[in-house]
Amino acid sequence: MARRIDVTGAGGVRLAAWEFADPPKPGEEQAPPAGVPDRAPGVLLLHGLMGRASHWASAARWLGERHRAVALDQRGHGQSDRPPGASYTREAYVEDAEAAIEQLGLGPVVLIGHAMGALTAWQLAAKRPDLVRGLIICDMRASALGAASQREWEDWFKTWPVPFATLADVRKWFGEDDPWVERPNLSRGEFYAEVMQEAPDGWRPVFEPEQMLKSRETWVYDAHWEELTQVQCPTLVVRGLDGELGRAEAQEMVRVLPRGEYAEVPDVGHFVHYDQPDAWRTAIEPFLDGVLTSQR
Repeated sequence: MARRIDVTGAGGVRLAAWEFADPPKPGEEQAPPAGVPDRAPGVLLLHGLMGRASHWASAARWLGERHRAVALDQRGHGQSDRPPGASYTREAYVEDAEAAIEQLGLGPVVLIGHAMGALTAWQLAAKRPDLVRGLIICDMRASALGAASQREWEDWFKTWPVPFATLADVRKWFGEDDPWVERPNLSRGEFYAEVMQEAPDGWRPVFEPEQMLKSRETWVYDAHWEELTQVQCPTLVVRGLDGELGRAEAQEMVRVLPRGEYAEVPDVGHFVHYDQPDAWRTAIEPFLDGVLTSQR
């Protein structure tokens, strides 16, 4: 079951936040483990570019056993608004996450972000340390990717054979036929099937590709090391061995973080939490336990 909660983001943009775990019924509340505060700590989950809150559903359900876990459809994504004139700056994304924490009463929160969502998470942690007790960064680089990378994305969007006739066609193209796929990847196909909606002429993405490129160009040309050095809370940097974040850069991110830790997940690429949910849980759960017990 998923429960939607509306949040007002920067500039009045309406955002959809989601809880995927049912709250305990009266009399069924479980006592927290030893050393864990009585109030369930909040967790805010932030998807990456083109993602949506439902990509966190599996993680949110087990997190909900000990946390109040909320996943946010970021502006332009999922069921959140995507007005053509809205701002898609880094500041807007950060302010949206800040608004969600405050309006939902989640703080001090553990922020968990994937890709672009991870960048939003660490920029917010640097800006508002009072709101963030812990941070998990999943497969996001701190270095600048540059103009060539942006051009590659522009060209990639042009290869999409939209509209897709069926969801099966979506799964096959993104899981097998996409020129960016080195070997068949069923979970990648499922990932993109979740961001499609049926239109009169077939299946199209729920987002506007132009808005995605606009969002990406606000961070792809810049490095983001300085914000990392300003993050004061415990931080875990997680990478898939076949993902976009290399080991050397990940370990350098850990080094510059005042309280950084490192974890990696084998046999997985960029979509770590979605592709290998059990291995993802194994990688991050000890860190979460440490954050909880340190906040007594």
